[in-house]
Amino acid sequence: MRRSMMFLPGNSPRMLMNGPVLPADSLIFDLEDAVAPDQKDAARVMLAHALTSLDFGQREIVVRINDLESAFWQADLDEVLPAKPDLVMPPKVARAQDIEKLAAYLDKKEAELGIEVGKTGILPLLELALGVENAFEIAQASPRVVALFLGGEDLSANLRSPRTKEGWELFYARTRLVNAARACEIDVIDTPFTDTDDLEGLRQDAEFAKSLGFSGKSVISPRHLDIINEVFSPTQAEIIWAQEVMAVIEEGKRLGKGAVSLHGKMVDKPIVMRAEQILENAKAMGYPL
Repeated sequence: MRRSMMFLPGNSPRMLMNGPVLPADSLIFDLEDAVAPDQKDAARVMLAHALTSLDFGQREIVVRINDLESAFWQADLDEVLPAKPDLVMPPKVARAQDIEKLAAYLDKKEAELGIEVGKTGILPLLELALGVENAFEIAQASPRVVALFLGGEDLSANLRSPRTKEGWELFYARTRLVNAARACEIDVIDTPFTDTDDLEGLRQDAEFAKSLGFSGKSVISPRHLDIINEVFSPTQAEIIWAQEVMAVIEEGKRLGKGAVSLHGKMVDKPIVMRAEQILENAKAMGYPL
C-alpha cells in the first residue's frame, strides 16, 4: 500500500529519528532539494547509518537521489544502496533513457554488493512538462519502475503557471500520469498539498486525487498523514459492498447464472474488478474480512 508517502530531509537527525513512529506507508528520505550542495556528503553518510541502525517496521523506504544530470547521484547510490532501500526516486525524469541509465547503474551496483539484481525499485519523479508527455514510455522503461510520482511545484514552474490550491494547472498532468500508470499496471502517487494548516483543503485535494485514480498522495507535514490515510483507505461501507458483490458472483456461479444483480443493478466485470481492488486494499491494511 502506498496511501501516504512522507518526505523527510536526509540531513536532519531529528526527522530521521522520527521516521519509525510516523503513520506513513512509505518514507521518502530526500538527498536532493532538502540538502545543500556542501552538505551532500554528510547527508549520505547520515542517511546510510540511519537506514541500517533504525527499525522502520513495515514502512517502505525510498531515497530521493539527486538529478541524473548532476554530479551527485552516483555517490548517493554508492553510499545508500548497501543499506538496501526499497526504492530510489530520481527527480526531474524526462525520458525513458533516464530510467534506463539509472537501471543500468543499479544493475552494476547490486551485483557488486551481492544484492539480488533488480531488487531495488525505481519511483520516477515527473516534474517537467517533457516528463509528463513521456509518462507512458517512462513507466515502461524498466521492470524496476513500480509507480509514477507527480511533482506539482516544479511542474507548475516549468509550465509558467501559478501554483494554486484548486490545482487546475495540474489537471492535465494528473490525468496523463494516472492513465500511463494504469496502462502499465503500476501505482501512481499525487503531489503534496503544501499548505500545512489548511486541513479541509487537504482533504478536498486528496479526495479529488483519489477520484482521478491515484493510489495515494505524498506528504510534507506529519499533520497530513491521518487525513491522507483515511481518504485512500476503503470505508466500511465500501468493504461491505465489495463483499456483497463477490457473494452474489459466487452464488451466480453456483446456480449456473450468466448474469447476476445486486440491489437492482447488474454486476458486470468492471464492478467485480472494483470490488476485488477494495478487498485487496482492505486485506493489505489488516482489515478483518
